[in-house]
Amino acid sequence: MGDKCLPDELRTLFLFEALTDEQLQTLCDNGHIATFQPGPIHIEGEPATCFYVLIEGELVMSKRSGGVDIETNRTTQRGVYCGAWSAYIPGDEQHVYQATVRVTRPSKFFVLDADAFAEFMKSQFPMAVHLLEGHMVGGLRQRQILGQREKLLALGQLSAGLTHQLNNPAGATARAVADLREGVGKMRHKLAMLADGKFTPAALKVLVSIQDEVAEQVAKSKSQELSALETSDREDQIGDWLDDHGIAAAWDYAPTFVEAGLDVDWLERVEASIDDVDCSATLPGAIGWLKYTIDNELLMNQIAEASKRISALLAGAKQYSQMDRAPYQTADIHELLHSTLMMFGGKIGKDTPVKLVKEYDKSLPELGCYPGDLNQVWTNIIDNAIQAMGGHGTLTIRTMRESESTVRVEIADDGPGIPEDIIERIFTPFFTTKPFGEGTGLGLDLAWRIVVEKHHGNLSVESRPGETKFIVCLPLHAPAPALTADDVETGA
Repeated sequence: MGDKCLPDELRTLFLFEALTDEQLQTLCDNGHIATFQPGPIHIEGEPATCFYVLIEGELVMSKRSGGVDIETNRTTQRGVYCGAWSAYIPGDEQHVYQATVRVTRPSKFFVLDADAFAEFMKSQFPMAVHLLEGHMVGGLRQRQILGQREKLLALGQLSAGLTHQLNNPAGATARAVADLREGVGKMRHKLAMLADGKFTPAALKVLVSIQDEVAEQVAKSKSQELSALETSDREDQIGDWLDDHGIAAAWDYAPTFVEAGLDVDWLERVEASIDDVDCSATLPGAIGWLKYTIDNELLMNQIAEASKRISALLAGAKQYSQMDRAPYQTADIHELLHSTLMMFGGKIGKDTPVKLVKEYDKSLPELGCYPGDLNQVWTNIIDNAIQAMGGHGTLTIRTMRESESTVRVEIADDGPGIPEDIIERIFTPFFTTKPFGEGTGLGLDLAWRIVVEKHHGNLSVESRPGETKFIVCLPLHAPAPALTADDVETGA
């Protein structure tokens, strides 16, 4: 049990100096004096079973961050307390030590069992306990409620952005289908004209062969992008050739042929192929038929591209929301960032006021993490960056190896920076610089709890005018959730 506790000794500590003799005796009856050799007294995350008060010696307090222990306090002050100091606050979850405490030399403590400490506080200071309970529990509930609202607001904004992004390819598909229907109708009419004695079967066979060649050429045309000047020159060349050969609407045909990747040499081969089998066949009729073929192939390309875009957006949304996936799993950090950025598609990237720079270390391994929660972290930080830049600027995202067991993600903007007098408070719950009613002040607090408390990582910020950088350090393997009895029974 340790040495006997004396009320007079406790009275010399600032924590107990105002207690009555009776209260001091109660503490001594339930506690004891213990001397600890250099090493840990209690470890962060373990069940909080005792309340400790330093009588003599030196203690060092540390918190786990980014896979390493970060010293937060070192003191020799008598009366400093640690351990199960909040045991008297009721809660659904088991109380755990919030930090690791070790001593650097033989040190003497007053030690009180957590349950005895809780009972002493409740019986001797009932009003204080009620006030503290209201403050802590009420604050926690408020954070939970507003935190859910923060998530819903972010989800609403991202859903609106996703809807806008889906609307573009969906509209393009609808327009292309309508144009395709019209084009197929024209092709049927043109085919009837071609088959009405103007082309022999041999000529039609050649025309169909050329049509197949055109379809293949249209499929390849995407990889043969021309500059604006090259495109204009080729349109002039094709337009002149068609005009010289009596093709009506030659200058309407030219842009379509250029888009399909065709040139004058190809037109001359078509002319020669038709002349070889049937001199009576009309070149304008053949070119007109091929023009409709090209139009329809290009429309089908548009439909295919729009469909791919819709599928990619939906896949990104599913990756972002982590639908049908376990909360804890292995994930590629770059895929998580990509899915989050996709949700901001209307605000970030090409043809938007906010330019995106990505500097990724593709050699990073997958992380054991909570992907859905990390996506919330990226969302909150990126959204803040966009607002800080006033909706225009450059957003830079970097990934790199921080250590053998840690990865680092930096999200930087080139906005005005965070004022020095508030930078220390930005992770504080309910602190916000936004106008009243526009922010809950929980976005960065939520990010902090996800990174630091849930993943045992670290979240920090560096800021100066022209560059604000949020730094997220994550362990390769965050603590997995504890298995419940039901999980064990079902083999989960």
